[in-house]
Amino acid sequence: MQTHLSIINPATATLVKEIPIDDATTIQQKAAAARQAQPAWAGSPLAERIAAIARFRDLLGQRQADLAATLTAETGKPITQSNNELATTQTRLNFFIDHVAQVLAPDVVHQEPIGIPGTGDLEEVISYDPLGVIANISAWNYPYFVGSNVFIPALLTGNAVLYKPSEFAALTGLAIADLLHTAGIPEDIFVPIIGGGATGATLLEQPLNGVFFTGSYTTGKKIAAAAAAQLAKVQLELGGKDPAYICDDVPDVAAVAAAVADGSFYNNGQSCCAIERIYVHAAIYEEFLAAYLETVQGFVMGDPTDPNTYLGPISRQIHLDELERQVKDAVTQGATLHCGGHRIDGTGWYFAPTVLTEVTHDMAVMRDETFGPVIGIQKVESDAEAISLMNDTDYGLTAAVYSADRSRAIHILGQINSGTAYWNCCDRVSPQLPWSGRGHSGVGTTLSLEGIRTFTQPRGWHLRQ
Repeated sequence: MQTHLSIINPATATLVKEIPIDDATTIQQKAAAARQAQPAWAGSPLAERIAAIARFRDLLGQRQADLAATLTAETGKPITQSNNELATTQTRLNFFIDHVAQVLAPDVVHQEPIGIPGTGDLEEVISYDPLGVIANISAWNYPYFVGSNVFIPALLTGNAVLYKPSEFAALTGLAIADLLHTAGIPEDIFVPIIGGGATGATLLEQPLNGVFFTGSYTTGKKIAAAAAAQLAKVQLELGGKDPAYICDDVPDVAAVAAAVADGSFYNNGQSCCAIERIYVHAAIYEEFLAAYLETVQGFVMGDPTDPNTYLGPISRQIHLDELERQVKDAVTQGATLHCGGHRIDGTGWYFAPTVLTEVTHDMAVMRDETFGPVIGIQKVESDAEAISLMNDTDYGLTAAVYSADRSRAIHILGQINSGTAYWNCCDRVSPQLPWSGRGHSGVGTTLSLEGIRTFTQPRGWHLRQ
């Protein structure tokens, strides 16, 4: 039985560190301790919980250089992008800090004198209690963004968190736990669980009040089935096959092409909301394609510790096979390969940035989640054709339209089945807005006020004076 997790640097294919894996005994002990500690945490003053999270936020800034270096070493994320993630996480935490009191405030929904002498008035109130003990099975591609969207509001609202970071970002997960504990979160309230899929399965066997998972649709289905056995609340942030449509009226085709290329290839395309399908109106197709290729071919690939690097290695070696499969499938069916399409020889798990045209929805690259630096671009003759193709998917995370006409873009986006709509932008997340998926992209909501309240359960009060 495996007892240690080997952390491999994707850029060098060398061992970074080995860390112990939790077994069934330690997981059970940690879950029991969290269950025992949670009521006291929920009963602590909200101001104290907010202060602890504020200290955590400040520690992220103070230790950002070391934290970014760790993230880059174990995931291959370029160091500039690791620093961007940490810096933006700090500002995102301010949203939760500033709004949790508003979300937890009791709602007085009805008041009336009942007219019976001596009985007083009737008041109806909704209060919001924590769920209890939750499991947070998190992702490797944005461990600070994705993780903090769950464990920060969970902790602020009084829950205990059993936090299983991805085995591909476990060192970052342990660093997060250390900073939270240093900031004043009790060790039995935020509890790291280390290991791979088997560890996650054992975690789901513990008594839980909620399960919050970020990852693939296939794994998400298994987690939902396991959690259903104990009727725990389930929230799933799953994958996407996010489309962008470039209308014929965009005023600067080259600028749009550069923006869409960045939305396709940032973090090596390893983002849930990365653009994975591009549809371009025939009137500007050739101009767009030329500008897009020029941008992509200018991306710097190399050592992720170099601040000038834009494209680093693929984080998981096994995923190189999937990228090659999608490219081969497309070319075999008639797609044109303009650049890339292969892994890079030498040390590390690098895949050349890849652009395919003459693609169709019979090809895996336009149907299956890619999650890498591979993109398909398809010509369309009309808005109606673009809408039909954008909706031809099992996923529904985000969709983008580029157009000079706001009303045209909103009309198109209003017909797309996605949780997030972008006009003249893409691949961005705001803490003020709900983050949710439709179809195979998941169930539930993070971020926004609703994303804080999801970690609570309402209680109805009938109060007679």
